[in-house]
Amino acid sequence: MRLIIGTIIVLASVLGGYMAMGGYLEVLWQPFEGVIILGAAFGAFIIANTRAVLKQSLGVFGTLFRGPRYNKQSYVDLLGLQFSIFRLVQSQGPLALEKHIEDPHNSDLFAKFPTFANNHHAVEFMRDYLRMTTLGTYAVHELEALMDEELETHHQEQERLINAVQAVADGTPALGIVAAVLGVIKTMGSISEPPEVLGHMIGGALVGTFLGVFCAYGFFGPMAQALRNIHEAESKYFLSMKAGLLAHVSGYAPAIAIEFARKAVMSEDRPTFAEIEKSTSDLKLATR
Repeated sequence: MRLIIGTIIVLASVLGGYMAMGGYLEVLWQPFEGVIILGAAFGAFIIANTRAVLKQSLGVFGTLFRGPRYNKQSYVDLLGLQFSIFRLVQSQGPLALEKHIEDPHNSDLFAKFPTFANNHHAVEFMRDYLRMTTLGTYAVHELEALMDEELETHHQEQERLINAVQAVADGTPALGIVAAVLGVIKTMGSISEPPEVLGHMIGGALVGTFLGVFCAYGFFGPMAQALRNIHEAESKYFLSMKAGLLAHVSGYAPAIAIEFARKAVMSEDRPTFAEIEKSTSDLKLATR
């Protein structure tokens, strides 16, 4: 919805302002200028990026329409899962986690939190580090360094797509100039035509510059920034897991460990202490 509203405002502001000044929309209808600019941008995008990035780019509009995949309830579930895991370890020892780690799809523990259980990457992240603790890895600094390395790799994979879209935004104005120059070359070949014909041809050529700048700053640049904001918001989900796991390995009680995890969440999505206390109290009652 945000993407649609923003697009409507951009188009209405630019085209509406142009018409209010007395401009004619039909003058802006220069489809071959658009073919030159957008076609060249698409080709350059293919040249510049790897197969992995091109495949990743297929989901750009889906990501922009969806926005961040995690909301407050997602974090309530995540913190509830961590509390349940840490409480299980506290009461029965690390080996009690083995059946849940090795077969998460049939785990009654994970099944209580479907928003987490259906997230493949989150499940794998949690499994990997819980498995290390069951094997006796309790060096907090080493675990933290390993988590940071994995999260940094994930961040770099996301940045490749953001940088690719930003490169399109940076290059589109120049491609608009290319289209305009080609239009001027065409006009110069018709220099003997009357002024009204030449004026129409020059106006058509200048539309190329307009389209290049308009697409770059009205759409491609904002799309790159929106992707960056979405990925930064989603990264907090994994940082919350990291904070909770490290606090658990450091020996903190479950209630304290998930408070570490809660503090890693952005304020607009962060559950309150009271909400988490109620959620964990309900979990305690459910397991009695």
